[in-house]
Amino acid sequence: MSDSKTEQNAYRPDLDGLRAISILAVVFYHLDLDWMPGGFVGVDVFFVISGFLITQIVVRDVEANSFSYSIFYIRRAYRLLPALFVTVLIVLTAGYLFFLLQTI
Repeated sequence: MSDSKTEQNAYRPDLDGLRAISILAVVFYHLDLDWMPGGFVGVDVFFVISGFLITQIVVRDVEANSFSYSIFYIRRAYRLLPALFVTVLIVLTAGYLFFLLQTI
């Protein structure tokens, strides 16, 4: 017998494959390839996958009577804020250097 909790948290290689395809669609679109005119579809697929995974987490917590909005958003912040801070730091540094070199 398999445990339903284990099945819910099981690694899904099919979703990683869909993520890879959606990312490649966006990258190929930005390379301005004629055979890949709809890179926005990759973004849509990525959002659907994210929504599916987040919904699974919410449903699991609701079924276990342990769902909390504050804990949900704290988990999202722990996951997203480090990448946000790194991105902002890189963009600010690149922008500063770009404009510094423009004035020289």
